[in-house]
Amino acid sequence: MPDFPIKILSPDEIESLEREIIEEAQAGSKEVAWHKAQPLRKAQHHQREAAISLLRILDHQCLPIEGAVDVLLEIARAHDQDVRILAALGGTLDVVRDINDLNASPPPADTVFYTVVERLAALAKKHAGLPEEEFILHGLGTSARMLARQSDEIAEMSYRKLIEINPRKSANHYNLGLFYKTRGRFEEGMKSNQTAASLTDGQDESTEWNLGICATGAGNGAVALDVWKRMGQKIEMGRFGLPEGSYSTCKVKLAERPLAQRTADVDDPGLEETVWIERLSPCHGIIRSVLYESLGVDYGDIILIDGAPITHHTYGDTKVPVFPHLATLIRRNYRFFDFAGTQDKGGQLSDASIDLDEDTVIYPHSEYLRILCATCWRDPDIDHENHESEEKHVVIGRIAAPGNVDPVHLLGRIDNALAKRDRCQLYAPDLCAAAGLETRALVDKRSFELLTGNTLLP
Repeated sequence: MPDFPIKILSPDEIESLEREIIEEAQAGSKEVAWHKAQPLRKAQHHQREAAISLLRILDHQCLPIEGAVDVLLEIARAHDQDVRILAALGGTLDVVRDINDLNASPPPADTVFYTVVERLAALAKKHAGLPEEEFILHGLGTSARMLARQSDEIAEMSYRKLIEINPRKSANHYNLGLFYKTRGRFEEGMKSNQTAASLTDGQDESTEWNLGICATGAGNGAVALDVWKRMGQKIEMGRFGLPEGSYSTCKVKLAERPLAQRTADVDDPGLEETVWIERLSPCHGIIRSVLYESLGVDYGDIILIDGAPITHHTYGDTKVPVFPHLATLIRRNYRFFDFAGTQDKGGQLSDASIDLDEDTVIYPHSEYLRILCATCWRDPDIDHENHESEEKHVVIGRIAAPGNVDPVHLLGRIDNALAKRDRCQLYAPDLCAAAGLETRALVDKRSFELLTGNTLLP
């Protein structure tokens, strides 16, 4: 027995605290909400009603994520035999993971996610066929899906079993379709979302979005077009057998290993880079940045993006959404040549791209690339326009050209483009070698090494 009096909160006190905490959080004061939540946190160990109230608060995303994870673990430990609380807790775990950052690594092994999955999996077996099984499976499916690719079998089993229990419930088919989408099983995801839509009165926006994304990922342009038109998009069938409309350019956080293309054994995103895309539809587009790292996807490739942005990047008065990379649809096999160059004023070399043809681009990384910590990268108030307008006189980068472009022709077009620009030089030894100009390749190599040796990327 504890040697201090246990504080018992009345139902009115619990209700009042919950209301105040939610109001503070909705007003933007999560730290105040966290302070007000402490009486409930202390009481939840011995008061089931306080634990349930905290779960409702967490479901409204009212507490800072770091503190919320601690609270969930405390509740899981204090109520490890309470089926209802554990099941509700499992269904709440998606609010303490940034699910919009789709390609994040799985959470550390010692966190509440694994504790809850293990406990709910055991409870699901123990209550198979009993009334409690349905809400246990709801919590188990959500919590297992939060573990990236570590518990896919458990997540899929949970969603499939829920459909067996209640095949007429639209949400069960939607959740299975959502799981399939994030795992790159687009054909199955399309069918699950079609079933979910057929069981819904009217039009459910979440189901429509996931159906359109899955149809695009599956290469079923007709189904995708029908979805986007139903949602009021001005779009028609376009290139690559997929719908295409007029959309603003946006940014994508590319991953070397998107979640949809990972396994339980290799379950991390690898290298990541944020790039611009030419957006063709609500969920796919063409990469329009030449990558600095080697991610297995690059300029000109067609990628699928998810519907919810991770963050926004600010350019003056414009907020540009940054979407997660869901999958790579088409690799167009562009050729790439490193270069170093000099220019009289900022932007000269990149502007020379307008004199090239067939979607060829000169892309100076030292002008466009910015390396940010995770916190700054997510900050929507940092003005990226200030950095990207910075003037550089020595630049390094890469030339990107479609695979069918003849290197001799490409080099000639670049020479002609630079001849129009005062005090502007470009050295691309690999391009010269590909064009069969060995002597020029040696000369360019010396200049390239001199410039790259004295140029550091930001």
